[in-house]
Amino acid sequence: MSFKIAIIGAGSVGFTKKLFTDILCVPEFKDIEFALTDVSEHNLGMIKAILDRIVEANNLPTRVTATTDRRKALEGARYIISCVRVGGLEAYADDIRIPLKYGIDQCVGDTICAGGILYGQRNIPVILDFCRDIREVADAGAKFLNYANPMAMNTWAAIEYGKVDTVGLCHGVQHGAEQIAEVLGAKSAKELDYVCSGINHQTWFIDLRLNGRPIGKDELIAAFEAHPVFSKQEKLRIDVLKRFGVYSTESNGHLSEYLPWYRKRPDEIARWIDMSDWIHGETGGYLRYSTETRNWFETEYPQFLEAASKPIDPARRSNEHASHILEALETNRVYRGHFNVKNEGVITNLPQDAIIESPGFVDRFGINMAAGITLPEACAATCMSSINVQRMSVHAAIAGDIDLLKLAVLHDPLVGAVSTPEEVWQMVDEMVVAQAAWLPQYAQAVPAAKERLSKSKIKTRDWAGAARRSVRSIEELRAEKATLKQVG
Repeated sequence: MSFKIAIIGAGSVGFTKKLFTDILCVPEFKDIEFALTDVSEHNLGMIKAILDRIVEANNLPTRVTATTDRRKALEGARYIISCVRVGGLEAYADDIRIPLKYGIDQCVGDTICAGGILYGQRNIPVILDFCRDIREVADAGAKFLNYANPMAMNTWAAIEYGKVDTVGLCHGVQHGAEQIAEVLGAKSAKELDYVCSGINHQTWFIDLRLNGRPIGKDELIAAFEAHPVFSKQEKLRIDVLKRFGVYSTESNGHLSEYLPWYRKRPDEIARWIDMSDWIHGETGGYLRYSTETRNWFETEYPQFLEAASKPIDPARRSNEHASHILEALETNRVYRGHFNVKNEGVITNLPQDAIIESPGFVDRFGINMAAGITLPEACAATCMSSINVQRMSVHAAIAGDIDLLKLAVLHDPLVGAVSTPEEVWQMVDEMVVAQAAWLPQYAQAVPAAKERLSKSKIKTRDWAGAARRSVRSIEELRAEKATLKQVG
């Protein structure tokens, strides 16, 4: 087989390498072309060198090109994969920093809440540019695989306004299944059969079977509470499991910022999070992790390049959906996974226009979703709160409507639990002004926002958050890795 895959945001070096090696684990895909594109020529050069080294070490005919000219990369592409972060870590830092001034403490801030909504405002105009280029220069019927957050908003915009065949992909379901398998004593997640459905980052294991045996709420609670690690790291998730009756796919820290109950007071945050790793609820945890990862990669790049000389091992192929979807579409080997698509009857008690994440099957006829799923009422209600925020956020981003944007942020569950309407209006003004370089649709609104900020009497605070850690230096990271190696 010979076709072209374009990867937008290929400068996300580690993730691009994983996608690349996964795809090349499919025997029929050795002779394809990867076209890499990114706004950072520096990052693009690094990832191309790594992928070229992999091709050379494995004696493959695979072709790798790299360009900052996105349209050139997309020309004739059958598949387009996006893993962009518009505004980079600079804008992301504002997604965390500014809401903290108004008492809003986020762990990740890339899905909803104040940070995720503004992230969507930056991404959606760019996503629509991608879609225009796909329609104009990509292969007829090209498929757009979106890995970028905020997943639901990006996918919603691409389908509804970009008019491109789009599927959103995430790995939260797989990670949740791996946890469940471990607490139940399974050898691997392959022993589990499950229906996991909802919206991205709020998917729910509504049917769970281990080797064919149904697993009920009480058994699952007991298994998690008995686990020596997860019982401490996933306190919030376990509490939601007890109250809702089903387990959520999302991590302790991520889940905490989609709900109005656990992060609204600093003393409550301390009760529910765990500081053993960023993902369990640390303030700005993913921002710190991303910053450290970038610094580490820049410093240790020669080691990453050397590691690329190892042979590709198909047994180490990851459970990221992309390679499995492409394999199913091209070879007709059926793949079952969880995909972000427009609802249209898949989940009976969520809106038809919402982007849902639910089970589906892929073969040469495309992605075919299992329809007619009904969520438990509490799960549907929680998803509905986010869907309403997502819908308003997408519409605001398309129209450049700052008033609608403020209403979207006001209706966010955690924001509404913490901030007054006056504070929300000022916070959005401040975020739009700070991120104006990445928000072209709000250019006309920026002068008035600046004027309002200059006259505001609303007090803010200089607050690092309830559980903030400093970015570690390269020396500290090296020392930690050395210690872990000795312990291991």
